[in-house]
Amino acid sequence: MTPPRVRPPFVADERTQLVGWLDLQRAIVHYKCEGLSEADAHRQVLPSSPLMTVAGLVSHLRWTEHCWFEVLFLGGPAEGPQMAGEQEDADMMVEGVPLARLLDDYARQCARSNEIIAAHSLDEPGRHPDFTSAAASLRWMVIHMVEETARHAGHLDTIREILDGETGYY
Repeated sequence: MTPPRVRPPFVADERTQLVGWLDLQRAIVHYKCEGLSEADAHRQVLPSSPLMTVAGLVSHLRWTEHCWFEVLFLGGPAEGPQMAGEQEDADMMVEGVPLARLLDDYARQCARSNEIIAAHSLDEPGRHPDFTSAAASLRWMVIHMVEETARHAGHLDTIREILDGETGYY
């Protein structure tokens, strides 16, 4: 089921607004996948970016959430396809993985990210000793994820229109 697409309140505390905007962009990602066939979810439409498929972008966003909040912020083990370093964009290589599974994994990762955000001060810096990006505050990381997710939601909007003419995001 697609999460509700709700903008955060006009007047609210900073955390509510930041997480609200991030949750809206995450919901748009789910919305852009609604009713898409498995073949179209994995279809390459951009010749210069063959891994930028709907399925590939959903996987990328899942692993990006993991990287920023669990690895860089909490200091957890640097694991996952992005961290292996063996192949660029390995997190987007999802041939044969059903879109429903990718969306479920993404939703679980987003829920975990929200738990982390709720449990820490926005001023707290990341903890991973091996990455300079970990020096960023949690606030910076949340804002970055709003930007990252919104940018890729735009990619999904364009890919979806190319695939089947579906447009709109809200």
